[in-house]
Amino acid sequence: MKLLTVEDLVQKFSLKVLAGENQLQQKITQSRAHRPGLEFVGHFDFFPTERVQILGKKEINYLHKLSIDERQLRIGNIVKYHPPCFIVPAGKEGLTYLTQYCVEEGIPLLCTNEPETTSEFIMKLDAYMVKALAPEIAIHGVCINVFGMGILLRGKSGVGKSETAHTLIGRGHRLVADDIVVLKKLSPRTLLGTHDEKTKEFLALRSVGLLNVVRLYGRKAFQDETRISLDIELTKWQKNSLNNDLEVKSTFTEYMGVQVPHLEIQLQPGRDVAGLIEAAANNWYLKQQGYSAAEEFMRRLESDTPNSSW
Repeated sequence: MKLLTVEDLVQKFSLKVLAGENQLQQKITQSRAHRPGLEFVGHFDFFPTERVQILGKKEINYLHKLSIDERQLRIGNIVKYHPPCFIVPAGKEGLTYLTQYCVEEGIPLLCTNEPETTSEFIMKLDAYMVKALAPEIAIHGVCINVFGMGILLRGKSGVGKSETAHTLIGRGHRLVADDIVVLKKLSPRTLLGTHDEKTKEFLALRSVGLLNVVRLYGRKAFQDETRISLDIELTKWQKNSLNNDLEVKSTFTEYMGVQVPHLEIQLQPGRDVAGLIEAAANNWYLKQQGYSAAEEFMRRLESDTPNSSW
């Protein structure tokens, strides 16, 4: 199981540590933060104790309005569950009582350097934790962003994946990863493609060597990550095996339970493979908008067919 530590959050968001300096190695295994509300009024049936707890202005103002005894009761009921940490995006003013409880229970209490809107901070925090804790696998291939769509290029070693990626970069598209592509499952329908840090910005071309695409072509030639939309397999040319139907039958490749549309492109000297990949990307986009060239073509044929009845 992947995990984060409280210290990772401190470093990522430059948080101040108000209590629990010795507990920053607390593990975080859940990708969503929780904002306690019902828990402050005594309802703990569904309290997600394993999540990071966020205390915004509403929660802090509520606690300020309580009597000292009532406040101690409400806070004491929550801290006894020992969540990984508390984060206060609204600043550290007036948190003496909360700091005391966190010190006594050994729970990290953190706050932002400058007051932030709670909802915006939760969005940033959740986005970071979802990616950091997402299940992932590494596959052999190339990942490139074409017209804003993430495309996996797969095929046997030496088939021409990196060379095709280089041609696409020359046409203004962006490299994400070469050789080793890391796939992260963000949701049952969302797959993110990225690099493994070691190969970041590098493209290996046979007979040429290792290229740094950012140094050669500028920042526009590289993208850190992309949502995967298509899985394209490059294969050697096989005579009489191409699918020449009006519309290629939909097939899919599955990665960690996520279905990705799959295409096969056969290679032959003189064939514009990069152009075919661009066409496949644009055609996929049109299909997502509900348009099918094959269906329109058939409608035109039907509209031109003369009426056979007298």
